Amino acid sequence: MSAEIVNPRSDSATGDQDEPFDPAFALHRGGKMAVQATVPVRNKDDLSLAYTPGVAKVCSAIAEQPDLVHDYTWKSQVVAVVTDGSAVLGLGDIGPEASLPVMEGKAILFKQFGGVDAVPIALDCRDVDEIVDTVVRLAPSFGGVNLEDISAPRCFEIERKLQERVDIPIFHDDQHGTAVVTLAALRNAAKLSGRALGSLRAVISGAGAAGVAIAKILVEAGIGDVTVCDSKGIVSADRDNLNDVKRELAGYTNKAGLSGSLATALDGADVFVGVSGGTVPEEAVAKMAPGAFIFAMANPTPEIHPDIAHKYASVVATGRSDYPNQINNVLAFPGIFAGALQVRASRITEGMKLAAAEALAAVVADELTPDKVIPSPFDERVAPAVTAAVAAAARAEGVARR
Repeated sequence: MSAEIVNPRSDSATGDQDEPFDPAFALHRGGKMAVQATVPVRNKDDLSLAYTPGVAKVCSAIAEQPDLVHDYTWKSQVVAVVTDGSAVLGLGDIGPEASLPVMEGKAILFKQFGGVDAVPIALDCRDVDEIVDTVVRLAPSFGGVNLEDISAPRCFEIERKLQERVDIPIFHDDQHGTAVVTLAALRNAAKLSGRALGSLRAVISGAGAAGVAIAKILVEAGIGDVTVCDSKGIVSADRDNLNDVKRELAGYTNKAGLSGSLATALDGADVFVGVSGGTVPEEAVAKMAPGAFIFAMANPTPEIHPDIAHKYASVVATGRSDYPNQINNVLAFPGIFAGALQVRASRITEGMKLAAAEALAAVVADELTPDKVIPSPFDERVAPAVTAAVAAAARAEGVARR
């Protein structure tokens, strides 16, 4: 895939007026982040404390008491953002080098919205065990690992195997961040319409990383029923073409025992969640229950265009910033990691994710309108609320270490 840019090096710094100026390339020139010291090194006394010989005292203390690493290094304040470049945004498999601008972007969002430092790490390998082994070896330097843009179903196995081998939080944001924000918006949509979550039947289009995680958190939160559809139709136990992840998914979804197409699933459904791309025919949308909720989150083109969705739905959300109710992961992952790091959590549990969703929903619970069931990413109440809720949940679940 090639960018439609005549000369990506052309910007105001080059003085080249013959080629079109592109602000995206201008902004990214030289990268979007840098390392900055938090202590001064102005003279030999500063140098002797920041480096040798002063640093030796701290190293020796940590060698004797390993937990001191959290107090005397950046470990408890920094996350590794790890990818293999296999499923980047809407670009797909573009490789580790091409993924770096996205990973840098993720890192600065951690800092901007959660006060968490993050380091982008793009790995030139695709084998599950090689990725796991590499991250395990890097883990002593970090307080947590955010897995990013790794294709399904490998992402599930990588996350599971990593969490089994390290005692720091492993979090695949494409799965869990999306799920947390979706649940928060759905809670508020239900509250706005006077319905209980347990009375709703949801249909999820897409059985990849996000779809599986959304299904799981909705079931954990007590939704009435959820039906998941992949490219071949409803994920049901009677299908013989399911991988292990989808077979497990079929075990706790689709209580109604439906089979067939997405259109079949949508007939009478209360909620549509799109994380797949493609287009849902309007005639299928029209068969949803009155006052339905439509969260069509594919970017840049939602599965159901908002103009069509508004004909049939009482609440409409997308993944885009130019429509109301943007389901944006930045509402979740900075606060989730900030809370986990604050208490030195060993993992991020389902209870912590549910707490994050509840806290996020509560931020605007007294301000609800059909166009406001989720806060803006720039709402300064979001990160503190999610951070506090996640830290409290970690303590309650026994995974906090301070």
